[in-house]
Amino acid sequence: MGGGDAGDATSKTRVVVVGGGVAGAVLARSMQFLADVVLIDPKEYFEIPWAELRSMVEPSFSDRSLIKHTDYLTNARVITSSAVNITENQVLTADGNSVSFDYLVIATGHAYSTPTSKKERLEQFQQDNQKIKSSQSVLIVGGGPSGVELAGEIAVDYPDKKVTIVHKGSRVLEFIGHKASKKTLDWLISKKVEVLLEQSVDLDSISEGDGVYTTSTGQKISADCHFVCVGKPLGSSWLQDSALRDCLNENRRLMVDEYLRVKGRSNIFAIGDITDIPEIKQGFLAERHATVVIKSLKLLMKGTKENKLAKYKAASPMAIVSLGRKEGVAQLPFATMIGCLPGLIKSKDLFVGRTRKTLGLVSST
Repeated sequence: MGGGDAGDATSKTRVVVVGGGVAGAVLARSMQFLADVVLIDPKEYFEIPWAELRSMVEPSFSDRSLIKHTDYLTNARVITSSAVNITENQVLTADGNSVSFDYLVIATGHAYSTPTSKKERLEQFQQDNQKIKSSQSVLIVGGGPSGVELAGEIAVDYPDKKVTIVHKGSRVLEFIGHKASKKTLDWLISKKVEVLLEQSVDLDSISEGDGVYTTSTGQKISADCHFVCVGKPLGSSWLQDSALRDCLNENRRLMVDEYLRVKGRSNIFAIGDITDIPEIKQGFLAERHATVVIKSLKLLMKGTKENKLAKYKAASPMAIVSLGRKEGVAQLPFATMIGCLPGLIKSKDLFVGRTRKTLGLVSST
């Protein structure tokens, strides 16, 4: 897309969405026929994030979990670049665009260093798959949801491979309750996954050349390859010198009110992982944030008073972590479960079909 200001002469309200993850994609798609929508994202595609680990053991799965923004945004403008700053009424991008807005929605979530093009991302999954296939032993650094799900995928699809998780915390899946952590640990051990807790691996000194990794306690681990599954940094560094710098809290999350508007701003919203809402950061909640802001934007564009806007209520702690293709662990408000029932809910298709449908893409192509 060309440079310069994106302010075409149009009577439509301009809604700029920064970030093409779950929240940003759902919102941009829903608003594209009601407003002049501009999506700013450094990638040309939307990636269903919870399908990433399945795609590493089954690359063909990524054909459905990577979706070009232009496939679901048929009536919006897509700028494939990173946002680098915000003024009072414009977003500036790395490729020299300055995009004016009537309403701004920030949905930059976490900073992932994934390729710009869908083709390169598909190739990356193929390479990861080859790495797993050609290795007899795999080290996974990090025992959060990504590390556990990757271990589960490998252990189920390649039961002969030796899988080791090194995790600096005192239990796996620290973001959910102790009961779910314990059930998950037992499941991993039953699949012959070795789990080393309260240890870390110096990520700067590791190389796959010699196949030996040393943990913080001096323990040696032999592995043919490794994957790093530790938390990604928040995608808020670009805001630190912007007009919103005072709206970031000490954890660098954007402070929002009950309407998901950025603190002190009437026309700027934030949705998804970048918000300071006290809840587990999950894709389905990011989607729920988007739904609330879509309602509010529609009302605001009709001139509705502020007190009629849709409010967001923080969700109770709830999560489903898939364990291979058929099982999972679920922490629900009323129970903690492990096995085939949580697996039925998430693990088989990883909600990919449902997410494609949300974006208006019913077929698998």
